[in-house]
Amino acid sequence: MLRGGGRRICLILVGLLSLLTTEAYEVGLTFLNSAVAKGAVCLDGSAPAYHIDKGFGAGVNNWLVFFEGGGWCNNATACLTRKDTRLGSSKKMLTTETFSGMFHNKAKYNPDFYDWNRIKVRYCDGASFTGDVEAVDPKTNLHYRGARIFRAVIEDLLAKGMKNAKNAMLAGCSAGGLTAILQCDNFRSLLPATTNVKCLADAGFFINGKTIIGTSHIEGFFADVVKTHGSAKVLSPACTSKMSPGLCFFPQNMVQYIKTPIFLINAAYDSWQIKNILAPGVADRKGTFRECKLDITKCSAAQLNVLQGFRQEFLRALTGFGNSPSRGLFINSCYSHCQTGIQETWLRNDSPLLGGTTIAKAVGDWYYGRAAFQKIDCPYPCDKTCHNRVFD
Repeated sequence: MLRGGGRRICLILVGLLSLLTTEAYEVGLTFLNSAVAKGAVCLDGSAPAYHIDKGFGAGVNNWLVFFEGGGWCNNATACLTRKDTRLGSSKKMLTTETFSGMFHNKAKYNPDFYDWNRIKVRYCDGASFTGDVEAVDPKTNLHYRGARIFRAVIEDLLAKGMKNAKNAMLAGCSAGGLTAILQCDNFRSLLPATTNVKCLADAGFFINGKTIIGTSHIEGFFADVVKTHGSAKVLSPACTSKMSPGLCFFPQNMVQYIKTPIFLINAAYDSWQIKNILAPGVADRKGTFRECKLDITKCSAAQLNVLQGFRQEFLRALTGFGNSPSRGLFINSCYSHCQTGIQETWLRNDSPLLGGTTIAKAVGDWYYGRAAFQKIDCPYPCDKTCHNRVFD
């Protein structure tokens, strides 16, 4: 028999479990087998896949198409290491995905998009859905076909009802956020002219920044991604006519050419960019930034100065974005990466705020034209609403 203390612990555990199950739920995986004949396949040649939770009520003709992230592979060696993982093969993907935050089907957790058709497209091509190389090297059997996957998925959704869309949004996080930027106008062109189309990039604004030792690391990496995957033909012609295709993989060089309304959500101290653009292992061989990268509260005063310099570089990269009300901006001073797909950062009573506004409200107001939103946070550590990532 449970005594008072044991009973209380049991009730707390039941309450926590109830909270977790209401804040998120599982959605099954749909394999797009018809895409294989079009050559629209993952790195290993398997069919692309997505999760769909269908719209209902007033949202039945509204569509959120969200592309998953997961880095990139910049050459055959790197792509081979992804080929037999969930980031290179639909055969390795989990058959269910947790839907929460922007994907939730309850108005309490997602007031503006809960009744939309919500789709999460799984990432298995390694180049933000931009690759299109016809030839397949028999030695590696690698398929660089991300752009074909993008088109096949959109065509499949159009056939499933998106051709009647009243509202549609292309979105993504991390490498998928970059997809939402690079493919924004392309997405617009594939939908009916009468559809209200907008794009949303969460943690997808990767900058061409220097490392802590002043070298350029990410620039060469992105150039290799574009070359390996044959991505140039998908990138903005307005940009590629002025600079190399690799540079046009950086949003800062092509965002000014996007005609479709677009919203950027990004942490100014983006944890992925701090770890991989500012202080990658090749620039921090002694590991002096290791603890700082795992937990921003462990950064020394000197390291925080470097991070403040990165924030300034990030804000300068945003200058081409402009201040048109058709463009939204939520740049908070958190140490995080991707804030739309989990409830705690999308909309909860303790979610991050900018100007007293949650990400969910800022995006909803902007999408439906209720209010423009362009705000940039004060420097770290001023924002006490942040959910700063702590890595193991």
